[in-house]
Amino acid sequence: MQAEIIAVGSELLTPDRIDTNSLFLTQRLNHLGIAVVRKTVVGDQHDHVRDAFRCALDRCDLVVASGGLGPTLDDLTREAVAELLSRKLVFNSSVLQNIEARFRRLGRSMPEVNKRQAMVPEGADLLENPRGTAPGLWLESAGRIVVLLPGPPHELKAMFTGKVEPRLERLAGATRLFYREMRTAGLTESEVEQRTAPIYTQYADVQTTILAAPGEIQLHLRAWSSDHPAAERMLDEMVERISFALGENVFTSNGEMLEEIVARELALNQATVATAESCTGGLLAERLTRVPGSSSYFLGGVVCYSNDLKTAWTDVPAELIESKGAVSPEVAQALAQGIRRRIGATLGIG
Repeated sequence: MQAEIIAVGSELLTPDRIDTNSLFLTQRLNHLGIAVVRKTVVGDQHDHVRDAFRCALDRCDLVVASGGLGPTLDDLTREAVAELLSRKLVFNSSVLQNIEARFRRLGRSMPEVNKRQAMVPEGADLLENPRGTAPGLWLESAGRIVVLLPGPPHELKAMFTGKVEPRLERLAGATRLFYREMRTAGLTESEVEQRTAPIYTQYADVQTTILAAPGEIQLHLRAWSSDHPAAERMLDEMVERISFALGENVFTSNGEMLEEIVARELALNQATVATAESCTGGLLAERLTRVPGSSSYFLGGVVCYSNDLKTAWTDVPAELIESKGAVSPEVAQALAQGIRRRIGATLGIG
């Protein structure tokens, strides 16, 4: 099963809002073995919304949309989808009663505009919204499924996991997504590509993506399959071959962050570490302490930006700084040695 996600809302086409709903939906759909092949963001114009759904239904078995189900005049998803599917919008008294009850629980009277949310496309299954007024909608047409969800993330997540995911799980069958995330250091993106392309191009059933990230290059390997053991074996084989091609530059094949691996190795060796930083301004210490329990191995650190503080805090000889320069391997080594002695750590990093 292939899916397209549509995010409805003009605010998502500005710098002010980020579409986080699509990230959540992609993660959950992939977990069910449903491949998300396209994402569309569309503003609050009736024709644009209708056309986005038309194109999506031409391409995919499943369309999951967020937004445009509210009570205001620019909430047009219900109307646009009803028009596209040639369905009438019909009044649903139970929806209105639920909305009125929600306002009563809040000690407020329901504004007239909320009655718009009780108009639903004919034949739609209602999806209860335990956290808001807009019900979700499940529609089927010509063998395709359309799921309409509210835009607020806390409403969407509760509705999807509680009402939509169980239904999709029954429909998705045995197909599941199998995934590996390899991370490398010390290589450029082009170097990783050059070494691994002869390998990953041999696996037509695996989607391989190479991504550059700060300080590392990532390889994401994805395979959708109903033969679970075969998919696991195929990915394990790929990881083994790619690891051999990239050598010691690979530091994980299961998505771990570098600081997590460093933390584990320090703990296994009962070692401690201290840092003395200059140009990095404390970034190294910050990264080392991202891992819960870092106090067991990270004793502390200093940021000694000025040359005088390098000497005063970590005992770097002033003549070394003058002869080699503050930004030099020799001074970095002296910083590491000095902070290790001062703090009493097993290891020093400068």
